[in-house]
Amino acid sequence: MDILKRNYFWWNKWTGYSLLILLLVATPLFTIFIKLFDSPGGSWTHIANNLLLGYFQNTILLLLGVAIMTFLLGVSTAWLVSNYEFPGRKYFEWLLILPLGFPGYIMAYTYVGLLDYTGPIQVFFRNTFDVQVKGSLIDIMNLPGAIFILSITLFPYVFLITRSSFLQQSNTLQEASFLLGANRLKTFFKVALPMARPAIVAGIALASMEVLNDYGTVKYFGVNTFTTGIFRAWFSMGDSSTAIYLAAILMVFVFVILYLESLQRGNRQYSSVNGIQKPTARFHPTLGKKIFYTGICTLIFLLSFLFPFLQLLQWVSLTYTKVVNQDFFLLIFRSFGLAAMSGIFIVMLSIVLLYALRLSPFKWVKNITKIATLGYAIPGAVIAVGVMIPFIALDKWVYGTLFTSQVAGLFFSGTLFALIFAYIVRFMAVGYNPVEAGFQKIGIHVNEASRLLGVRSTRTLWKIDLPLIKTSLVSGILLVFVDVLKELPLTLILRPFNYQTLATKAFDMATNEMIAESANAAVIIILTGIIPIIFLNRLIKKREL
Repeated sequence: MDILKRNYFWWNKWTGYSLLILLLVATPLFTIFIKLFDSPGGSWTHIANNLLLGYFQNTILLLLGVAIMTFLLGVSTAWLVSNYEFPGRKYFEWLLILPLGFPGYIMAYTYVGLLDYTGPIQVFFRNTFDVQVKGSLIDIMNLPGAIFILSITLFPYVFLITRSSFLQQSNTLQEASFLLGANRLKTFFKVALPMARPAIVAGIALASMEVLNDYGTVKYFGVNTFTTGIFRAWFSMGDSSTAIYLAAILMVFVFVILYLESLQRGNRQYSSVNGIQKPTARFHPTLGKKIFYTGICTLIFLLSFLFPFLQLLQWVSLTYTKVVNQDFFLLIFRSFGLAAMSGIFIVMLSIVLLYALRLSPFKWVKNITKIATLGYAIPGAVIAVGVMIPFIALDKWVYGTLFTSQVAGLFFSGTLFALIFAYIVRFMAVGYNPVEAGFQKIGIHVNEASRLLGVRSTRTLWKIDLPLIKTSLVSGILLVFVDVLKELPLTLILRPFNYQTLATKAFDMATNEMIAESANAAVIIILTGIIPIIFLNRLIKKREL
């Protein structure tokens, strides 16, 4: 009985910890909700009359365009590499994931450089065929150009999830379709595509939320969206109330996407009801089709990764002697240190949430973890606004209490503390999911055995659970590390004065027409982002086997 009482006390303590984490993580969203009851700022009338309709139109067109293009690119390539044998197929399984490591804003200014008058394409045609073109070869600094750039960087979300779904589908259903007289094209539309619909919609939803979060691409291309509107209201107009109203509207877009994704999924089952899973047998098409399929995948890979990456490497070779110096290495150290600290903190908090879920007798603790990991669906600009406002108020209170002055100091806002806190809110789900997978793998039996032996929960966690899930912990830190390294809008708003990261440095240099110099920071971001892609491909390969 004493053991049960002691464990029940610890269950409540872990639950208390999880409630505290929820309170902190949900603070930005509560702030925006409460501030909506305040009157709008002075610039709201101007924005509502002159800019708001444009924000709506551009945001919706951007979402629809990226959704269509990511669907076409992601589903077609996933179907080819999952169901057909052709030259290079096993390489395209991971090559087509590489664009995920390419932030959209870096892809944007790289393509502008590729198509520019002094870019390699025009230089080649001028020197080889004496073809003269005034200005850029193709003007992509517009809404269609933004759709193209975001689509080729985000289609791997659809490719990854859809390919995993295709690999898990039983070949028995396809064989039944063939026996009923359907060809491969009809089988794809009537059998494989409907069964993969949840995966496809989930991938498009992820891509859509990244579109809403994007600031660098649309800002560089001059496309007005709600994200650029938040920056304009906050920095150019100095109107936090208007920024909050725009952030709230942007949140509506997010919740609509999440609701539609949940609605289409419902309680439907898209699996074999008899439990028979016969692995998919890849089809060997004719030589002409093999060449065609290889050509499609090659073209997509060239456009979405190889061409822009080679352009970056060329710029690095021309500018590294001017850019790579002591300050540049300090920039790398700061960026890596900030990303590593954020990853460690997020994984630590994820452990607390999961241990509370594991040991607490209260079913509502599961809802706490769901809400605490909601931040990944929220655009970075929205989270930044929700973090900045309470931190400024806290600064005023602390400064007034300690120094009895009306002038506010920067104790919390404008510091690394605020930035890391915002990263925790934004990327909690990124670190939480690998840790959750690790806990599910080891089960709860070790905890039950440990409690029967009278060992406290904390000691069980430290001595048994954590050593067993150390691989999951490293994976969680690594995934957060990469996402923090690429994050731009949140960092631009909350970074301390004159504090640069690799992402902000690359964006600032590009916007100041120092595109070639910015490639040095961009290449480090991309190469670092490729690391988790290798793990993702290995995970899918294990499912395939």
